[in-house]
Amino acid sequence: MSVISVQIPSATYDVTISPGILRTLHPRIRKLTGAKSPRIFVITSPNIWKLWSKPFLASFPTPPEVLFLPPGERHKRLPSVERLAQQLALAGADRDSLLIAFGGGVLGDITGFLAAIYMRGIPYLQVPTTLLAQVDSSVGGKTGVNLAAGKNLIGSFHHPLATLVDPDLLRTLPPAELRSGLQESVKAAIIRDPALFRFLEKNAPAILARKPDIKALTKVVTASIRVKADVVNQDERENGLRMILNFGHTIGHAIEAATGYKQLLHGQAIGWGSIAALHVALNRATITQKQFDRMATLVHQYGPLPPFKATAKKLVALTASDKKRRSGRRAFVLPTSIGTTEIVFDVTDPELLTATQSMLVDENFPG
Repeated sequence: MSVISVQIPSATYDVTISPGILRTLHPRIRKLTGAKSPRIFVITSPNIWKLWSKPFLASFPTPPEVLFLPPGERHKRLPSVERLAQQLALAGADRDSLLIAFGGGVLGDITGFLAAIYMRGIPYLQVPTTLLAQVDSSVGGKTGVNLAAGKNLIGSFHHPLATLVDPDLLRTLPPAELRSGLQESVKAAIIRDPALFRFLEKNAPAILARKPDIKALTKVVTASIRVKADVVNQDERENGLRMILNFGHTIGHAIEAATGYKQLLHGQAIGWGSIAALHVALNRATITQKQFDRMATLVHQYGPLPPFKATAKKLVALTASDKKRRSGRRAFVLPTSIGTTEIVFDVTDPELLTATQSMLVDENFPG
């Protein structure tokens, strides 16, 4: 078992990573809430509940109430939040009630946002079921939903009481979902952890096997969370260092928007966005050709990254609505080596267009 602490001015909580932790939820909740016995509401999707309800409920003397949200990015919208909030109100949820986000990144973001605004804020717990959610979205307190104009444009910082990560949940994850999540681990390695980068290179066969090596995956999950927690501990509100976690996301989010959030999984879009960012870095000579080849190879190795239909011009135009823009300037994360980055605000549209065109050529990458 590994315990990683998030310690920021507004909150302190632990991220606990342990196979089998799902069967120990109730005593852990009692420890977190102390003398209180809150009403517990689980927000999950029908498919996850069908697979994992038995171990989830194993430690509860009385089953918690369960609310369902259909899977998929298209449900990450305000109507979903309103519907869930109405269900909570009709069920009598109050300020002492506890929400549990039991699902992937979309469900965790929605549950966190709901917890942030229901009765002006109630506690919640993150129990992420996908690799993407385990290594990224369940840590750091970002919550929110999408607008037609862009991704995550409405949201709030609202930290969980704890995040409980059970790598055993990854055993039933479809291969494409697993590989999608691994793109966030590749990102973590590129921006801040050369040792994780080498581990991902060396252990790709075991990690990507039809039956993934859970021990290897647990090491990847733990190292990725350490990167995220270390960055969040230094910059909770993304005023500086935390921006590096957006590596690959500028064009990645544009790809998602251009394809209606239907053609690619989030991690797949971020993988393509990472390739575009690497081309910007190569063109600016912040990295060498050898470093570019090594990083791009790792991104593709944890693919395959599916092709999609969008022009480079459209993708660059869509970055204008990216929430990472500051005072009209586009914040862009560029690697300077494997494990280090810089944040720049002077990447021009023509420069980004050239890199994005190169990325589209890479759709035929042989790896």
